[in-house]
Amino acid sequence: MMTTAQALLTVFICAAVTVMTRALSFLLFPAGRQAPAFITWMSKQLPRAVMAMLLIYCLKDVSFTALPGWFPTLAAVAVTAALHLWKRQMMLSIAGGTALYMILIRLIA
Repeated sequence: MMTTAQALLTVFICAAVTVMTRALSFLLFPAGRQAPAFITWMSKQLPRAVMAMLLIYCLKDVSFTALPGWFPTLAAVAVTAALHLWKRQMMLSIAGGTALYMILIRLIA
């Protein structure tokens, strides 16, 4: 169990690190100055990489031995992808896929 002083110190350190990491980008890349090519490239690639990692993480434990194990997950992934390709609205895609998944696991499982 943490003492009050330890808890306050932990909160202070977390807050300081958060402020420092957010301010660091403004110090390294001031307004009006072109960001390095590598940073620009990374800003375009990271969202895709994060989504790919999340997809792999979500599908890593799917069991393909029985219908209730894989159908809700793969149907939700397909609906999420289709909604995103159709409307390009992140929240709609996530909400639609999640809603379908929750309905299917209640109906099939």
